[in-house]
Amino acid sequence: MAKADYSDALLQALSEEQIITSQQAEEVLDEHERTGKPVREVLMDMDMVSEERLLDVIAAQLGTGIVNLHDLEISQDVVRTVPGSIARMYNVVPVELGPNSVTLATYELLSPEVVDELQFVLTRDVSFVVAREEDIKSYVGRYYGDESESVSDMLSALESELQDAGDILKTGARGDDIANIEAAASSTPVVRFVNLVLYQAVQDRASDIHFEPFENEFKIRYRVDGALYEMAPPPKHLALPVTSRLKVVAGLNIAERRIPQDGRIQLTVAGRPIDFRVSTLPTQFGESVVLRVLDRSTVSLDLENLGMPDDVFQAFLEDIDKPNGIIIVTGPTGSGKTTTLYSALRRINTIESKLLTAEEPVEYDIEGLIQNPINDAIGLTFARMLRAFLRQDPDIIMVGEVRDIETAEISIQASLTGHLVFTTLHTNDAAGAITRLIDMGVEPFLIASTLEAVLGQRLVRTICQNCKTPYQPEKDILDQLGLSLESVGGRPFYYGAGCTYCNQTGYKGRCGIYEYLRVRDPVRALINERKPTLIIRDKAIELGMRTLREDGIRAIFDGQTTVEEVLKYT
Repeated sequence: MAKADYSDALLQALSEEQIITSQQAEEVLDEHERTGKPVREVLMDMDMVSEERLLDVIAAQLGTGIVNLHDLEISQDVVRTVPGSIARMYNVVPVELGPNSVTLATYELLSPEVVDELQFVLTRDVSFVVAREEDIKSYVGRYYGDESESVSDMLSALESELQDAGDILKTGARGDDIANIEAAASSTPVVRFVNLVLYQAVQDRASDIHFEPFENEFKIRYRVDGALYEMAPPPKHLALPVTSRLKVVAGLNIAERRIPQDGRIQLTVAGRPIDFRVSTLPTQFGESVVLRVLDRSTVSLDLENLGMPDDVFQAFLEDIDKPNGIIIVTGPTGSGKTTTLYSALRRINTIESKLLTAEEPVEYDIEGLIQNPINDAIGLTFARMLRAFLRQDPDIIMVGEVRDIETAEISIQASLTGHLVFTTLHTNDAAGAITRLIDMGVEPFLIASTLEAVLGQRLVRTICQNCKTPYQPEKDILDQLGLSLESVGGRPFYYGAGCTYCNQTGYKGRCGIYEYLRVRDPVRALINERKPTLIIRDKAIELGMRTLREDGIRAIFDGQTTVEEVLKYT
């Protein structure tokens, strides 16, 4: 997979041919950065260039010609030289075979890194021709069948390669010689296997990939829509070569297996730029490696697309436009807090405002924001970063998380001196954020005078639209939700029956449920009196706040999610 997107070269070529202006090139790049869509797709969406003209430019840059795949007769021998997973991953189709070479049809301008990688994984010299995107995707489907077969196909195809490379892998698996480990990690079957796992995770919209060594097996699991799914386990002796391969690509020290390490992999998978955050952890049977998948093309950073109820959305818009104060987003890990904050920052990111963020780590690179990673190892804590921020003349500050009294007090100080501060807290609900700050040691009068609002949120799985099925809920289900048959009024509830589209889970995607506590004068008075969470929560409900459970019930009535999801998360 490509180490980086090769989009600049394509835009430069189009500019040199005077097909687009430099201003149009900037617009395309901005849209590419914002949405994560491939540059060629953005160009055609904006009607700046036809596909035919684009193919001409790509062919000229690659020094090759354009072919019509329908005019070619491609034998099975040629097809077999490229595994299905490789064809899908790099969007290529083999069209001609030489003694030690293969000609591939592509619709993209490939970077030198991709060309080198293809030559490595195919163990042949590679040359290219250019063809239409629709034709290539259609031929990949025709030659290589259903995508869901790719992992098991790849594993069975790898078996013979693994046997051939068995000595290297087994020597590398013993971990007694760094040179052997490096040889095993760089062997073609291991490189292919790791690429396949990453590709499959991106295709399945996984948010995390877990590589877990146990005494007698090596497990690989994906987290999709918050739930973990296990893939077909590879042989146990692949554990060390595979984790070493991940560490090599992430720029980590493969010789160091006694302490945790963190790194980052930036790749282009099937034409989409993807970031993987890599974390290693020494365990009893080897290193556990977890990759957080950050795919900009599947994460919308537009506030309108977060699915907030209209009243919460309007109130949130009003509060993020205030000149100063603190806005807290609260919820457990994986509840979408960072996405909400980024969306808010993008909304208010104008040329008149200076925005600074302190994050651990920086998850998405956003144009116009000065983003700063926290590094505890060198003493660069949230508190120290915040102090430096105040000397940088900012208007808006985002603090990744308030963890201690020092960070909380500086955030409050920033708010009192005319800055708008966004941050997150790990609490169960919106009202709990206030008592959490008091428990840290923050003076209640400071909280009351600076806190503008707390947004509590959770992510619940949405019902698969393909197998969505209505049913009438039983009384005991309604009792658990605190509803009566009269209040439901005969409205149907829904669940997902399970289909191939959702991998038989009944769910596809996730949506947010929210509670929004605006800190008004009656709430400020309760804060000053150090009242407990429950009393603050009841007052907020009295003033119009809808709780997470109530917003979950709204999502059930709207047919977005199931009773089980709402009961699980609220």
